[in-house]
Amino acid sequence: MKKKLLSLAACAAMLLAGCGGSTDTAATPSGSIDENGEYVLETLNIIVDGTITATVDAGQAEFIQQWEEAVSEKLGHPITLKINQLDHSNYSQTIAKTLATSQPGDPEYPDAMIMSASMLRQYQTTGLLWNLKDAYENADFRSKVVLPKVNENIRTEDGAQYGFAPTYGNGCVTYIKKSWLDAVGKTVDDIKTFDDYYELLTAFTKDDPDGDGTNKTYGVVAAGFGKMDEAPYINYMPEFWQGAYPSFYKKADGTWVDGFTEQATIDALARLNKGFVDGVIDPQTEDFGTKQAREKFFSNDQTTSEGVFTYWAGTWLRTLTDNLSKNDVKDKDGNPEELVQLPPIKEITDTWGGYLNREAPVWVILDDGDGNDAREQAIFDALFETMLDGDRVQTLWTYGAEDVHWSTKAEDFVLNADDAEKRKEYSYADGEFHLRPNPNDPNSLWKKNHLDSVLVIRKLENGFADDDELVTEGNTFFTENCVDAPAAASSETLTNVESDLVAKRQELMNLAVAGKITPEDAIQQYLDQYGDVSATIVEELNAAEKGE
Repeated sequence: MKKKLLSLAACAAMLLAGCGGSTDTAATPSGSIDENGEYVLETLNIIVDGTITATVDAGQAEFIQQWEEAVSEKLGHPITLKINQLDHSNYSQTIAKTLATSQPGDPEYPDAMIMSASMLRQYQTTGLLWNLKDAYENADFRSKVVLPKVNENIRTEDGAQYGFAPTYGNGCVTYIKKSWLDAVGKTVDDIKTFDDYYELLTAFTKDDPDGDGTNKTYGVVAAGFGKMDEAPYINYMPEFWQGAYPSFYKKADGTWVDGFTEQATIDALARLNKGFVDGVIDPQTEDFGTKQAREKFFSNDQTTSEGVFTYWAGTWLRTLTDNLSKNDVKDKDGNPEELVQLPPIKEITDTWGGYLNREAPVWVILDDGDGNDAREQAIFDALFETMLDGDRVQTLWTYGAEDVHWSTKAEDFVLNADDAEKRKEYSYADGEFHLRPNPNDPNSLWKKNHLDSVLVIRKLENGFADDDELVTEGNTFFTENCVDAPAAASSETLTNVESDLVAKRQELMNLAVAGKITPEDAIQQYLDQYGDVSATIVEELNAAEKGE
């Protein structure tokens, strides 16, 4: 098998030779053929993003050691795990460069990696990824999967499956600082419509909700006005986007459209522009990534902070609350700041039905191009088959290393021992599962490693569970107020030009929100440059829908 050239902006900018071109390589040096003619995987090289929280500074070495011990026992031979953890913010760009400038056999070339749903669409037609459908269907864990559609929905029109999703996707909800609500005389029950929401943002901007007398606060902050490179695109500013969906999606009548060209997107850009001009949207939103946005929201300097932040559900209700506490953010009575979750406003429920549950991130296996599936199957067995074993290895991926991140041994410990207000004592009997202090922050409790125990498609069967009340509250709230996001679009032309379309949409969105062009001009400029391409993609999507 020969690779197709990567049709990505990062690759196109390089010389053809730098993209790698086609490769007919021998199997990579990560394994060998035993005396029975079977492929034996000896080294597993994976690339991951920030969704692995057992980082180098937070117990990754112990996680790797315990993973190697457990998986070697399951496989019947030793195996070495190598993790290359990339910066979360620039992950997709770094992956594009890595795959464009290296090939199977190179030390930096991965056996498997994590990809977002949009990345999977970009790469699944390049020949770089292995079709793992048969391996998935025949996996030992297959009969225990509780949410089969999570993986069935990511298959291509011809039935191929290039990604593996061990969890469902989750989504974002809108968090509001309770003390700020109290300060402006509001509760979440008062926020039913976009007008109610905008009135709240205005109050947070102009009515001194932090009580310092300066009026330097903002209503809301986000990681960009919209994330054109990250489905479901609108989840960080859902109230402003409402029913708009600035990418290709299938409407209720079954027809595909380019949502960026619709009136709903023009209306959304107009709302965002008003929020930007009125100053209720933190102006740094345009340049912020997720890390900068959340750190400003829970900063110990609330003078220029914000009252509203839309971010991931479940575990993040705990994480955001803990960071507010860690930074000593308090209400007017000196109590730790609390967060309340805003039910979706009327305009969101009328159009979508609720907050959007995104397509799940996936793991992929890189095809070595030798025409033989033995090595790729061995990677599947070592990584995915064990990841969902329901027991020891799944526990490692869920919580991290035993006696580092979690334990069942009797122990007592104290968090914030020197702070009378934050001090919290923990005591556990022998055999009682519990999370331990974070290796990277001994004053906070460890939360999870990679798999969310609530979102995973096979449940742990060893009785280990994290009963964090806030996490449970967050997950319950989201599942009661969410609907599935539109399915990802996939066509040959879209694969070839998607990165260019994403860049242009992002550019035009930022210009329109900042008032440098009108929303109508933004859409017209897009149509002038990419209208024909957009029409071709829509035609291909609708033809595929009809089976043509």
